[in-house]
Amino acid sequence: MNAGLRAKALGRVAPPSAVTAGLVAVLVGVTSSAAIVFAAAEAAGGTPGQIASWMLALGVGMGVTCIGLSLRYRAPVVTAWSTPGAALMVTGLDGATMGQAIGAFGVSALLITLSGLTGWFERVMDRVPVPLAAGLLAGVLVQFGTGLFGALDDDLVVVLPMFLAYLASRRWLPRYAVLVALAVGVAAAALDGSLRPDAVRLAVAAPVLTVPQFDWQVIVSVGLPLFVVTMASQNLPGVAVLRNAGYQVPVSPLIGWTGGVNLVLAPFGCFGLNLAAITAAICTGEEAHPDRDRRYLAAVWAGSFYLIVGLFGATVAALLTALPAFLVLAVAGLGLLGTIGGSLASALGDERWREPALVTFLATASGVTLLGIGSAFWGLLAGVLTALVTRRR
Repeated sequence: MNAGLRAKALGRVAPPSAVTAGLVAVLVGVTSSAAIVFAAAEAAGGTPGQIASWMLALGVGMGVTCIGLSLRYRAPVVTAWSTPGAALMVTGLDGATMGQAIGAFGVSALLITLSGLTGWFERVMDRVPVPLAAGLLAGVLVQFGTGLFGALDDDLVVVLPMFLAYLASRRWLPRYAVLVALAVGVAAAALDGSLRPDAVRLAVAAPVLTVPQFDWQVIVSVGLPLFVVTMASQNLPGVAVLRNAGYQVPVSPLIGWTGGVNLVLAPFGCFGLNLAAITAAICTGEEAHPDRDRRYLAAVWAGSFYLIVGLFGATVAALLTALPAFLVLAVAGLGLLGTIGGSLASALGDERWREPALVTFLATASGVTLLGIGSAFWGLLAGVLTALVTRRR
């Protein structure tokens, strides 16, 4: 009887589908851009210890905010570091010192915190029509849908069994479809020789405190662009993910807490904490949990895995070489199929908003980057402009 009760309690706290969704979200988030973070740290002259500290601070920041905000609002709130922000730092931090980089991180985090406290960002998002937000989300995610089938070119022997296992599981074990596909993919990669577990070496990261230095040139060239890119290219689609999934979570506290945690952890290398879009979409779909009110558990587990990533930050680079990139891309595509389909249905379902939503989708999916700002912002701007010109008031 006691064993049965323990199993039931474990099933409520750690449903396999939610744990899998959290794991896949972290795999996608880390493997897709951790190399850029390392490059940014190296551009600022970071030592191996400081680079590991960056990963520790980012892992702790994402873990704490994922777990805390998801439990507070009972919604799958997933956070991430700013990948576009890391990319701009690769060149922006060239020639800067680590202290100057940390100072720029602090300024960006302070501006994000003020954005949450003042509520201006939430007021802007409240005025975005649902079809445009859905088109924005579909445009952000479509690259992973097409990437699933593009991965077939990289390794048919691994990706095709994953896809077939996913289809079979959708028929007979729908809650575990992504988990089964991941297990089949890992097994196939091991047989194929593309999985390299021998490359992983465990090493615990230690925090390295760097005193911030506030150089106005580095603040202008890195701090302010990092703030703009994080808000426009990351937080904007992140809010769209939650709204499109039906979670009416107050935006201002989410932005304020991510900025505040970032501000505290900035001296250790944390930068650009934001609401995730792609990884959050993995935790908001039916694959994460059939009960929408229980999907927050997927984000809680994602936060737990992020804490582990941070703790073993020094091993992340080795882990990147152990997992084939096409395997992670294929798993992400499978996990996002339902979300992409739902987003397209919401975007194009209302004929009155179909054309603006379609423009939003296409412009976002194009991946265009202007003035250092990603396609999510420009896609939404194009959709709003289309609506203003073509629709009667």
